[in-house]
Amino acid sequence: MKAARHLVEYALVALTMRVARALPWRAVRAMGSTLGFLFYAFDWRHRRIAMQNVAAAFPRKPKTERRRLVRQVFGHFGRLLFELLKFSGLSREDILSRVEFEGGDRIRDAQAAGRGALLFTGHFGYWEINAIAQAAAFAPIGVLARPLDNRRLHDLLERMRGCTGNYVIYRRGALRRVLKALNANDGVAMLIDQHIQAPDAVTVNFFDRPAATTLALGVLALRTGAPVIPVFALPLGVGRYRLVYEHPVDPPADDSPEAVRDFTQRCTDVLEMQVRRHPELWLWMHRRWRDAEVVDAGDPGMFPPAAPDNGPDERHGDT
Repeated sequence: MKAARHLVEYALVALTMRVARALPWRAVRAMGSTLGFLFYAFDWRHRRIAMQNVAAAFPRKPKTERRRLVRQVFGHFGRLLFELLKFSGLSREDILSRVEFEGGDRIRDAQAAGRGALLFTGHFGYWEINAIAQAAAFAPIGVLARPLDNRRLHDLLERMRGCTGNYVIYRRGALRRVLKALNANDGVAMLIDQHIQAPDAVTVNFFDRPAATTLALGVLALRTGAPVIPVFALPLGVGRYRLVYEHPVDPPADDSPEAVRDFTQRCTDVLEMQVRRHPELWLWMHRRWRDAEVVDAGDPGMFPPAAPDNGPDERHGDT
């Protein structure tokens, strides 16, 4: 039964990808918006989670505005799926013609320094398209991710992520592969906006609420000295995007739990700034804030899992 379900899932996604790649961009966006609004209408569980999160983050917004924002969020993630399917089939020249880069010198400076770069973002904007476009413009990077349960979809997603030369780093053997990538002066990208279980997390404030957040970025910054660069992909219109590379975040002052926590908070603050500017582009359907014990930063010498539980639910394959 499971194998049959996985086959049907794969067939539907593969067919959707063929359709998306054959259609013009406006049609692709319209289809994505329709899918997102259908999920808004019928996926009451994730709609409820999103409404609760938006109400806690923006308590002064009227309920009608919060509802409108949540509808926009579902529409965005529907478009994200369809646009990724189309974008990953473009040539390098077409990719570069559709992307503007802001702060790209920060990537080139990191490459010139020769220690690689640690890139972080969240489930915000067009993060998958970001990674594809970066490899086309600068150099391939390693992307930390969690494997999908559906092996066929897993392989399809890996091919899309690698269409411009990127490679995926999964949990098993992650530390060795990340260090190898940084030693080769590659970039390594990760997301920092998912709930993480103790002892692999530190609690920071995100929208004035405690949120268990991965230690991985701080640990790697301490171990390698690689610059830590926030990066975000924003929509510019139909089939066009802006990649924004922010100023590097100063590394932890030392290997104490307090220093790692402070560093993780500063990185989280950069992400929160972007989400407050464009709240319709973030994954409010995820249970980011959970009733759990406050976790400690632990030993900065440890390396936490390569990627947390991803997506609106506990099993989602995006990085």
